[in-house]
Amino acid sequence: MAISAKIVKELRDATGAGMMDCKKALVESDGDFAKAEKILKEMGLAAVAKRAGRATNNGRAFTAIRDGKAVILEMACETDFVARNVDFIALGEQLCNDIIDNGYTEICPELENQVQGLITKIKENMSLKRFEVFDVDSSTLASAYIHGEGTLATLVLLTSTDAEAIGKDEVKELSNDLALHVAAFNPLYLDKSDVDEAYVNENKEIFTKQALSLGKPEKVVAGIVQGKLNKHFTEICFMQQAFVKDDSMSVEKVLQKVSKEVGATLKVVSYTCYKVGVDA
Repeated sequence: MAISAKIVKELRDATGAGMMDCKKALVESDGDFAKAEKILKEMGLAAVAKRAGRATNNGRAFTAIRDGKAVILEMACETDFVARNVDFIALGEQLCNDIIDNGYTEICPELENQVQGLITKIKENMSLKRFEVFDVDSSTLASAYIHGEGTLATLVLLTSTDAEAIGKDEVKELSNDLALHVAAFNPLYLDKSDVDEAYVNENKEIFTKQALSLGKPEKVVAGIVQGKLNKHFTEICFMQQAFVKDDSMSVEKVLQKVSKEVGATLKVVSYTCYKVGVDA
């Protein structure tokens, strides 16, 4: 039977499949729209399996903050071209919202099925690579930063001893700046007190050997080692790093300053950084 351009277009609009695939499915189903949809789905699932082994080193990071939740998520794909595709971006945003709406805490079939649906349309391998969900209560402010076209995303949670302070402009500005800071410096630890003891001891040994090799008196070596260790903390620890907007102050000092201004104690309780293509 003759297949009209009109029904081909209708099938394409309904499924998102290519025109030639739609026409082929309609011919195979003798013009039966429902059967053609089923054929396209089967073709799509075969395409998903065929593409499953392809490398997905590109992608996009997403964030969503609403209804007492904050989500950070990474979608992976094969090419940067698809990472800029409007449907790919829409799916990433939809997944964030579905995670919040349904209380998902880990990757599940319901989320993966949505990704497979887009693979059948775009015909490129992709995956929901990872996501994290955080609770945001009335005394917590969550801020996100997305760099460029989603190649990097950060999420920072800031708490206050006074819930009313969360709504103040100074606190909102600080929270946004902290999210930017994480993107710029990607600290390894929140605070120097969080640094692994074995790592600290290893560096103490290195700095001690360096000081002794320079002929420094043993009685001053301990002070030199501690000084080097403190400097190292300013490089790897969020609270001890020089603040992105004012390198004359540490992040810790800026928090204390704004806390005094708003009359409440502000504290960073969590930060996350997703860089596309880089495992956590």
